[in-house]
Formats: sequence, structure tokens, C-alpha cells
Amino acid sequence: MDARAIIARLRRHEVPSAAELTWFAQGLADGTVSDAQAGAFAMGVCMGRLGPKGRAALTLAMRDTGDVLHWDFDGPVIDKHSTGGVGDCISLVLAPALAECGAYVPMISGRGLGHTGGTLDKMEAIPGVTTQLGPDRLAQVVRDTGAAIVGATARIAPADKRLYAIRDVTATVESLDLITASILSKKLAASPDALVLDVKLGSGAFMKSADEARALARALTETANAAGCRTSALITDMNQPLAPSLGNALEVGEVMRVLTGGHADDPLAQLSAELGGVLLADTGLAPDAVSGAARIAAIISDGRAAERFGRMIAAVGGPVQFVENWQRFLPEATVIREVPARDSGYVTAIDGEALGLAVVALGGGRQVESDTVDPSVGLSRVIRLGASVRAGTSLATIHAARQEAAEAAEATLRAAITIGPEPVAAPPLIHERITP
Repeated sequence: MDARAIIARLRRHEVPSAAELTWFAQGLADGTVSDAQAGAFAMGVCMGRLGPKGRAALTLAMRDTGDVLHWDFDGPVIDKHSTGGVGDCISLVLAPALAECGAYVPMISGRGLGHTGGTLDKMEAIPGVTTQLGPDRLAQVVRDTGAAIVGATARIAPADKRLYAIRDVTATVESLDLITASILSKKLAASPDALVLDVKLGSGAFMKSADEARALARALTETANAAGCRTSALITDMNQPLAPSLGNALEVGEVMRVLTGGHADDPLAQLSAELGGVLLADTGLAPDAVSGAARIAAIISDGRAAERFGRMIAAVGGPVQFVENWQRFLPEATVIREVPARDSGYVTAIDGEALGLAVVALGGGRQVESDTVDPSVGLSRVIRLGASVRAGTSLATIHAARQEAAEAAEATLRAAITIGPEPVAAPPLIHERITP
């Protein structure tokens, strides 16, 4: 086959065959396809549409350029993926809760992207934790503890790694077909029996509108189900941070408060239960999503998920007594300051993307790939939508390494939180459910 012929088909708005997409994906992985050809391919897909069959073919082709993991467990293998938001640390709550239900959760996660935090960065805020495990070690940890949250090795979907880097510099990131293939080629490489997708919607999400979020959720679920993995999606709200903290160690602290404090009404606990309930129903571990959610909620509130989390952390190198002494182990910033409101009224809007970028600027994320992340910095006690404030009410607490960084974050935070004269209703936690 010839890369030029495949690119020409895309230029004519034709969908390449499954065999052609398989050849091109392999060329991305082994270098047969040049950077120029990869960029032209990405632009061709971006300017046209692969459609459901082409999208599924590209996803499986990219998956199969690397290792596809296989398991020998006595229960279902399940996974969850979020499209990215702020204050979103659900994976750390959900993985141990699902393991306590008899599922196995080899969760291959990523680092921060843009304004959104990365699950691996949060895990690595815990001293000693390693997120890079080989396949044999990963299987052993999951067998022993029921769950592990790790990074993808270089042998997982290498075509995606190459194409993603090309997309980043050719303005072709925002293609529904390419986003779907990128996400699912890595997730399906872990061979889950069931997958739930948390598709974020709102100011702190990549998808700002309901139509965008719905289109992505449907593309992802249709493609994953066509590939043989039972997949459902929830479109969830990201018009404000899910947890009241942003930043790696601060978000781990929120996870521990939920796991050890019985905060059943916390949005982090509620959404974890809803997502987990879908997975339990889809794998037959619960009769339906409602009873599955109730089971997850009980496991979180009575401490069983916390105990399982502690075992998981110890198995990947973290402190043995982390759950009992988590405040002692998590790093703290040297500069901590509150941001008081200057006006009275109600919180009517929160720019979640701006808050996320403020955390990146503090050092809690990467502006370039080589940046070192400071796990201690971020924002905590971020005020909620609809809250009544008076002049002097704290809008948030800044955790910074330097005073000047804290001052810059304060200016960003003030601009990101709108205070108006009339109250607004808080948006629903779940906007829509998409099932097979």
C-alpha cells in the first residue's frame, strides 16, 4: 500500500478501507509513514469524517500496533475513562471501591493535559508510589489487591503516541474520529470486559456545549461496543470543579476525606457511586445501575474502599500506613493564603478552565512536556456555584511555592469567579446517560 494513496482518498472525502487504516496505523508505529504524511492524514480525517465503521477500524488498528493485555482473573475486568476536567479525582475513589465488589481494575491512566489534572500525577503525589509497571507486575498487583492505577508503557498503542504528537502541532486535535481512536486504542489495549465513560461538559471541560459532549459520548460508546467491549457513558457537569480542591496532593487529600470521612453527599462520592453502579450492572455484579450505585456508596462510606485503597498504594511502593496517616505523608506548599471576596452577592459562574490553568502556572501541571510538577501547589476550598457571599468571604485558598506565584494565581482566580446580585441554581451532576 501507499500512504499517498490513502491520503488522497481522504482528500476526496472517501473513507479508507479497514486494511488501509491498519496499514497506515502500523506505518505510524514503525516509522514507515513520515511526519509529513502523518500530518496530512490527520488533516484529512479532521476535514472529513471516517464514520462509525472507519472510526472503529482506525481504533482497532491503532490498538493492535502494540501490546494487547490479557488476564486470567476470577471476576470481570472493568475500567473507567474521563474526558478531563478540574478537581476530578474519581479514579482514586472508584478503583478500590470496584475492587471491593469483586471486579478487577487495571486502570491505565494519563498525566495532565492542558488545564486538566492527570491521574498519574495525583498518584505520584503520594511518596514512594510508582505508576510505571511492566505487564507481569501489573497483573500481580491487580491479582493481589484488585486494582492498580498505572501509566501506559511504550508498547501500548504506539501509533497513538506518534499521531497524538503530530496532531498537537498541526491543529488537528479537535477531530471526533481522532479523539475517539486515541482514547479507545489505549483503553481497549487493556482488554476490559466493560468500560464506563465520564464525558465532561461545561467551563472546566474540553467539551463546552451539550451537543459537543453528546457527540463525543456517542462516538466513544458506539466505537467501543462495536469493538466488543460493553460501554456506557455519563455526561457529567464540569461547570465548577468536581472536588473543592485542584492540585495533585490537595486532590489526594479530598479523596482521603471521602474515603475516611463518610461524606456520602459529596459530589465526588456521588459521581463515583453513579459511575461504579453502571459498571456493576454492565458486568452482572449488580442487577441494575441504581442498586450498583447504592453498593458502591456503602463501600465508600463504611471504610472498605479506604482499606482497599491502602492495600493498592502499598503494593505500588507507597507508605504502608498511608490511609491512617495521610496528612503526614502528603507534601504541603510553603505559601498558603486565602482569597477574600470583595463584593457581596452570589456565585453565578466559575471558569473552570481558568482555574485549571492557574494551577498549571503555580507549577501543578506542565506547560511543556519536560516540566517538573510540584505536587504541593494548587487551590483548595474553592467556593461552589450558587453560594451566597459577603465581602470578606473566602473564595478559595491558594497553595504556592512563592509569594509572586500566589499573587498571580489570586488575580486569575478573582477573574474566574463571577459574583452577581441574583442566586443561580446549581447544575445537575449528571446531564445525560448513554447506554448500549
